Amino acid sequence: MLQNKLKGKNIILASKSPRRQQFLKDLNLDFSIELKEVEEIFPETLKGKKIVEFLARLKASAYTNLKEGDILITADTIVWSEGKMLGKPKSKEEAKQMIKSLSDKNHKVFSAICLKSAHKEVVFSATTKVYFKKMTNEEIDFYVEKYNPLDKAGSYGIQEWIGLIGIKKIKGSYFNVMGFPVHKFYKQILKF
Repeated sequence: MLQNKLKGKNIILASKSPRRQQFLKDLNLDFSIELKEVEEIFPETLKGKKIVEFLARLKASAYTNLKEGDILITADTIVWSEGKMLGKPKSKEEAKQMIKSLSDKNHKVFSAICLKSAHKEVVFSATTKVYFKKMTNEEIDFYVEKYNPLDKAGSYGIQEWIGLIGIKKIKGSYFNVMGFPVHKFYKQILKF
């Protein structure tokens, strides 16, 4: 169904995330990957999902030469805990501190996607609430050393070991926590 709707379209994914790339493959979409460096700066007044919506749109703004039939996909994900954003950690030590701050609490994961063509742009987002168990220092150290989650918002991947042993429950989309709310993407790209 999706393939018929997008026949003749040139799908461009502007993300180096292997998870986002896999989701598009799992949807049987033919796509290319085009990356442009964008400085991810946003107004300090933005909070929660407004941040990821702004950043997804900002990433799309770098692509000014879209041709007829092109559909660009950009995305952004953050972890929102206790009123502040947790992005990607810069070191293993920072990753351990982030996970400690999430231990025995709940937080929200916000992901936004921007679909852009030569003529229009749509931005949408999803929210998932994630509940962590109390993590021991040994569990946190093992996860960070073995899985090295420096490329993940909030320092963890729900699909990895920590998700198996550390997450008590979630409210919302599992795939959103992985950085791509597939159900919303599918609905929106069918209408695009």
